[in-house]
Amino acid sequence: MANLDLFAEPPGGDPSADHSRIQVLRALLHTYAHQYYVLDAPQVPDAEYDRLFQELQAFETAHPDWVTPDSPTQRVGGKPLDQFASVRHAVPMLSIRTETDTQGSGAQNFDTRVRKELGLTDADPPVEYVVELKFDGLAMNLRYERGVLVQAATRGDGEAGEDVTQNIRTIGQIPLCLPVDAPAILEVRGEVYMARADFESLNERQRQRIAAGEKGEKTFVNPRNAAAGAVRQLDPAIAAQRPLSFFAYGLGEVTPSEHGGPAFGTHFDMLQTLKNWGFPVAALVSIAHGATELIAYHERIGHLRDQLPYDIDGVVYKVNSLALQQKLGFISREPRWAVAHKYPAQEQLTTVLAIDVQVGRTGKLTPVAKLAPVFVGGVTVTNATLHNEDEARRKDVRVGDTVVVRRAGDVIPEVVSVMLEKRVADAAVFTMPRSCPVCGSAAVREEGEADYRCTGGLFCSAQRKQAILHFVQRRAVEVEGLGDKLVDQLVDAGVVHTLPDVYRLTLAALAGLDRMADKSAQNLLEALQKSKQTTLPRFLFGLGIRHVGEATAKALARHFGQLDAIMDATEEQLLAVADVGPIVAQSIRTFFEQAHNREVVAQLRMPAPDGCGLAWQEGAPAVQAHKPLAGKTFVLTGTFPTHSRDQAKDLLEAAGGKVAGSVSKKTDYVVAGVEAGSKLDKAQALGVTVIDEAGMLALLAGD
Repeated sequence: MANLDLFAEPPGGDPSADHSRIQVLRALLHTYAHQYYVLDAPQVPDAEYDRLFQELQAFETAHPDWVTPDSPTQRVGGKPLDQFASVRHAVPMLSIRTETDTQGSGAQNFDTRVRKELGLTDADPPVEYVVELKFDGLAMNLRYERGVLVQAATRGDGEAGEDVTQNIRTIGQIPLCLPVDAPAILEVRGEVYMARADFESLNERQRQRIAAGEKGEKTFVNPRNAAAGAVRQLDPAIAAQRPLSFFAYGLGEVTPSEHGGPAFGTHFDMLQTLKNWGFPVAALVSIAHGATELIAYHERIGHLRDQLPYDIDGVVYKVNSLALQQKLGFISREPRWAVAHKYPAQEQLTTVLAIDVQVGRTGKLTPVAKLAPVFVGGVTVTNATLHNEDEARRKDVRVGDTVVVRRAGDVIPEVVSVMLEKRVADAAVFTMPRSCPVCGSAAVREEGEADYRCTGGLFCSAQRKQAILHFVQRRAVEVEGLGDKLVDQLVDAGVVHTLPDVYRLTLAALAGLDRMADKSAQNLLEALQKSKQTTLPRFLFGLGIRHVGEATAKALARHFGQLDAIMDATEEQLLAVADVGPIVAQSIRTFFEQAHNREVVAQLRMPAPDGCGLAWQEGAPAVQAHKPLAGKTFVLTGTFPTHSRDQAKDLLEAAGGKVAGSVSKKTDYVVAGVEAGSKLDKAQALGVTVIDEAGMLALLAGD
């Protein structure tokens, strides 16, 4: 491609040259689209792709008779339809059996059935399977004739679906044309889905349109519904605005070309060939032998499930040998050689019994739906967050409503939508209280904010408890032994009212608490004394200033060197810190402008006996040295030979690196130790560089 002339003459000259130029442009654009959408490795800037696309449009405008269905310009084209035409599938799109036993025994049951049907005994080797993800999207059949995409159809009832070709052409991951060695007729089957990040972006755009008063707009319940709605848009221009993706996993009708076409021996070989032809195939497809490896795959993907960039609701097991598939055949229109092994449902229906308001550490008021107990996502759920008043109003959740509740992994359960047809007649609209439900102080909503906040500060017992717990946690000043239950007792008994009161605790005061033995009380007092020798970043982080996390606290300490300089800094001075933006700068200024906050800091710093005596080394602002890992993002997993995870994090951050809690495409390195978990699996799935502790130390040394 590098030798092609990318700056040819405009159309209208030599027809032969124009036709050649069109072929060159189409080949280039197909290649660049594949690199961008499928390989996630773009080779040219967007502006260059757009320039070539516009050039092709100009040539095709000059020669409209030369426009073909496989041209990149036809990805978004065609007039809106009145309705979708019906398409009868040449090979029925049959569903596969669902194994609802979500435990390992579900995989064992399938393997037992397969071995029995094949007449295998315990002496025979294990059956080889292909193991895949069960995507939560929309099944699609793509028909290619002589290498060109001519039709895309939904599953429908399995025998006939709807022609959605115009909309499917808008999906950049789906090739419009195939290599010459592809069969004359090839039907590729797979799943159209919407990635979670794309779904969130789409809903945010929808919310902005609703706020702007645009009629007929709505948000979507989940990525599957959003994908299905996009595929079934009668106007392909609207479908093109909905970000869809595709994974291939099977074949329909196949007729060899004059080249004969590839002869597949296994399902896995077929998937690799589809990948070579330009179709996206999920990276987590693998081979498994026997029930033991099926169970291991089901468990591994279960741990990865909530970290995947798309929704799945299970995994799929298929006998790998196509000859054995044919031998096993079908029963009740379901293949004996495949099964979908589900995970616990992540969405269920339940009833809202009440709506309470919780007060957080920073005073944020959060409406929480109290639910009739329901088993969802592997646990029994009785509470679900409504986030804020706007969200509760947008979803229109009311006491007595039947609602869809979702829980994925460790994510806090949330109400997804309301079943309006089941609403009781007198259900009242939820309104956020204008006073704190804990201390009675006024609740205010700052301009541009979605949340109401209690103004009671340290006078509010809800905030007081959380402020203390935040201050004494391991990553802040660290007071071992001072946990939730003890803080509850201290605050509820009136022993502790402010942070300094924690350091004024005596043996006598602690002895009066439930389950507090003399030894435990003495250990706590010693831990408090030990915590007085801390660092400026830890102290600053422990204050619980809104938007100031560990990394920001460290950046502030490095930049200013002294707490007084930070407390007195203007917003302009704060904005000079690398990790501080306008919102963070304003939050820091607001915190230190409050007299009671300055008084708390003064008491904590003041030497005993009048104060608490917390101290740390201070000095001049640090010289901005070269940071060898500046701009690099790391994720730590497992146990390292010579450093704890916290020590490794400190080393990386001191060298300018950022340490994240989860793996994404933006991660530069995953540092993996012994017993590395699902983060390592995801790193390998995404192609992120994995190093060990020795590799990390080499990077720190600038090697």
